Amino acid sequence: MSDKLNTLTPLQYAVTQESATETPFKNDYWNNNEKGLYVDIVSGEALFTSKEKYQSGCGWPSFKAPIKKSAIVEKKDFKLTSERIEVRSSKGDSHLGHVFTDGPGPTGLRYCINSASLRFIPVEKLTEEGYAEYLKLDY
Repeated sequence: MSDKLNTLTPLQYAVTQESATETPFKNDYWNNNEKGLYVDIVSGEALFTSKEKYQSGCGWPSFKAPIKKSAIVEKKDFKLTSERIEVRSSKGDSHLGHVFTDGPGPTGLRYCINSASLRFIPVEKLTEEGYAEYLKLDY
């Protein structure tokens, strides 16, 4: 993965490796409505599908749930005045964003994720990009 770190943009590196936050409403995927898969920009690990994405109004991509719970790690984050739950990718240990309890049902969770930590793969390119096993998911 260290080779992949050398190919990240300064923003991607700051977000994934230094836990930075990108600007809301001025990022690649906050309003992306295409069907596809969102993967960790560092490790390529599949994280979220477009079916779980929704418009939360916060300015970052928001998801109801990850593809599988084991794809992410949640950690307590005390960097601001109140406690938050940081979300990291399990394989790449990339900072992704935070999870909040103000999301839609049935879980009530909102995974607020930085676009800079993600790579989007449209459904029609899943096989070409090596993600054919994810074609069976609902998008």
